[in-house]
Amino acid sequence: MKREAAIGLHAAFLAAPLLVLPGSPANAKACPVKTVSDLKAADAAAKAVAISCDLRLDAGDVVRAPIELSGSKASNVTIDCGGGTLDGTGYKAHTLAIRSIRQTDGSWDVPHNVTVRNCTIKGDLRIIGMAENGQGTWLKQSSISEGHTARAQAAAPAKITVSNVTFIANGRIPLYAGPGTTGLDVSGSQFIGSTNSVVIYFDAESAGNIVEDNVFNIRTKSREQIALDGSADNRIAGNTFTDPVNGGIFLYRNCGEGGTIRHQAPQRNVIIGNTFRYKSASGAKPAVWIGSRQGNSRYCFNDAAYPFGSSLNSRDFAEHNSVTQNLLPGGSPSLIVNNDADNQVSGNR
Repeated sequence: MKREAAIGLHAAFLAAPLLVLPGSPANAKACPVKTVSDLKAADAAAKAVAISCDLRLDAGDVVRAPIELSGSKASNVTIDCGGGTLDGTGYKAHTLAIRSIRQTDGSWDVPHNVTVRNCTIKGDLRIIGMAENGQGTWLKQSSISEGHTARAQAAAPAKITVSNVTFIANGRIPLYAGPGTTGLDVSGSQFIGSTNSVVIYFDAESAGNIVEDNVFNIRTKSREQIALDGSADNRIAGNTFTDPVNGGIFLYRNCGEGGTIRHQAPQRNVIIGNTFRYKSASGAKPAVWIGSRQGNSRYCFNDAAYPFGSSLNSRDFAEHNSVTQNLLPGGSPSLIVNNDADNQVSGNR
C-alpha cells in the first residue's frame, strides 16, 4: 500500500499568532513586572501568550489568557503560581501548552527542563512534540520509517516537572503527554472535576515518565484514569484513585489510528504501591489492565503494509511490566487483569 509523501501541515502548527511577551530566552530570568501585569490583565479572548521567562504569581492571582512555552527559548522556565490560578474556562485553546517548533529545515526546536508548580489549572496542560496527538502529519510521516521512536522522542519536550498542581477538569483531558514525551514528572498533585476522556494520557512513543504521590478524585465519562498508549518505562507509584469504576490504569497500543504506525509497545512500566479505593466494585472495569485492546479497535489495519510496529502486528505486546503491592479497598485483586506475557503481577490486595 503506497503512502503519500506529503499530506499538509498539522492543525497544531496553524494556530493563531502568539502574543510574545519579553523575557530572557537564554537564562529564563524572572518576567518583568509589566509582563506579569499585562498577562493578568489579558482576558480569555486574548491571543495565546508565549513566555520565555520565569513567571511567578501570588495566591488570588488569576490568569485567563492561554499560555504557551514554545521551543528552546522556553527551556529552564519555571511557572510558579504561588497558589494562583491559570483559568482556561471559556476557550478552546489549551490552558497551558509546552510545545516544540518545527523549523524550515525539518528539525525541531525543543523546550527542556520546564517546571510548573503551586498552581490551580482549570482546563488542561498539553505537551506537544511532532504532533498534538497520535494522528499528526509529521508524526505519521515519521512513523512509516524505522527509527521512529527515537525521532519522536528527540522532537518532543523533555524533563517537564509538575508539582503541587490542582487540575480542575472541565471536560477535556487535564494532562496530555503527546507523542515522544520523556522525563515528565508529576507529583504531589490532585485531579478533580470531570473529563469526557481519560485523566492523564501518555501517547505513542513516550517513555520514562513518573506519576507519583498524586490524588485522583475525578470523574471520567466512560474511560480509564491513566492511559499508557504505546508508552514504556514509566513509573506510576503511590497514587490514590477514588472510586475508579471506569478503569484505573490501562496499558495498550492504539494500533493504526489515523494511519500512524505505533512502533513502541507499552513495556517495562512499573505500577507499584497505588491505592484504588472503591465505594462499590460491582461492575467496575479493571483497576489495572495490561493489554486492554489487543488489536480489537476498528482502525487497527489503517497502517498496513509496513514490516514493523503495529503495521506488522496489531497486538498490544504489553510485556515485561510490573504491577505489585497495590491496594484495592472495597475491591479485590481480580480487578488487576493481565492479558499479555512476561508481566509480574504480585502482592496486590
